[in-house]
Amino acid sequence: MNVSLLDGWFPWTVQLLAVALLVASAARRDRAWLTRWGPIALGTAAALTALIAVAVLSFAGITDPIPFGVWLWSGVALAALAVLGFGWRGARWWRRALAPPAALLALFCAANSVNIATGYYPTLDDAIGELTGEPLPDQITLDQLASIHGKTKTGRIVQVDIPDTASGFAHRQELVYLPPAWFRSQSRPKLPVLEMIGGEFAAPDNWIRSGNAVRTADEFAAKHNGFAPILVFVDATGGFRVDTECVDGPHGNSESHLVKDVPPFVKKTFNAATDPHKWGVAGWSMGGTCAVDLTVEHPDVFTHFGDFSGDKGPYIGDKEHTVQELYGGDAGAWAAHDPLTVLAHHPKYQGVSGFFAQGDEEHGQIESAKLLDAAAKKDGIRTTTAVGSGKHTWQTGAASFAQALPWLAQQLGVPGTHP
Repeated sequence: MNVSLLDGWFPWTVQLLAVALLVASAARRDRAWLTRWGPIALGTAAALTALIAVAVLSFAGITDPIPFGVWLWSGVALAALAVLGFGWRGARWWRRALAPPAALLALFCAANSVNIATGYYPTLDDAIGELTGEPLPDQITLDQLASIHGKTKTGRIVQVDIPDTASGFAHRQELVYLPPAWFRSQSRPKLPVLEMIGGEFAAPDNWIRSGNAVRTADEFAAKHNGFAPILVFVDATGGFRVDTECVDGPHGNSESHLVKDVPPFVKKTFNAATDPHKWGVAGWSMGGTCAVDLTVEHPDVFTHFGDFSGDKGPYIGDKEHTVQELYGGDAGAWAAHDPLTVLAHHPKYQGVSGFFAQGDEEHGQIESAKLLDAAAKKDGIRTTTAVGSGKHTWQTGAASFAQALPWLAQQLGVPGTHP
């Protein structure tokens, strides 16, 4: 199952097979089919594809670009179904039998076009694991913590159910990474913490399966006597198709959950550091936007941030739509959560720092980072910036986190690091 969904032989094989099945299903010598029903079937598929595209782009509220492959392969799937419907009479049974698998393979290709554009599921194993809820490698429960030997060379991922006492936010199960040093004695070290936030279409384990965060943390710990930050993989949306931008609003009290529910639970359950200077938040895409926003709004909770490919502020389309969708029409709430507005009116920050990173093909995110970096520096926040190679994908986010972790660890005061 460890076969790439992003490039290589597997995606190409599925695409070629989908086209081959469609051609085999549609290729006939019947004159009526060639001159009438075949063109009608293909024309109907093209018209339906265009209609669906217009409807989705106009009414679905999706602000990110949709890959062309989505429409291309959706059209192939509809063509297969149209060939089946319009050509049912007179077609041999085996031609009829080829159309449904052609449609299914084409739909897979359409879905994987989005995956290739975002990098959510690097391999087939990652996709199956998340979609079926399969446990992650080294995943344990709270009850199993005591069974981990103190000489372990790798950290553990602990599944947790964090109470929503303060927020009432309906969230999914979240995960906590504990580095090897945490297991060495019964008196657990008060380690620094990073809350990790994914993108808009996200699940709490995306940072692990797609962003390689645990592997990166283990590699860092191996070079620092087992020490690394505790990583908390939070649920900032409550659902895969929900966009909260980490604010309290019509979609739930995401901000309150991240600020008021998560830190007390982690401090109490894992004996984590209580000093805000040892707490930070990092994220990719929407999560990067959230990281900046949560830190500048709540420096008494988070003192450090990692913004990887984030935007200049929480938004869903234009400002008017954002105010309505995220804040229920409250323009004052928009201003209170717009980082540039907050930075312009906040007294100079003390001890706050941030890391901005993007890929060189993320032109919008690069411009946003420049604006935020200048405003943050002006308001006393220590920042550093980096531009690597890559598009707006999880692979770029993974590389950004790997680059930023040593710097963030220093800011957080991880043992063995020095600012």
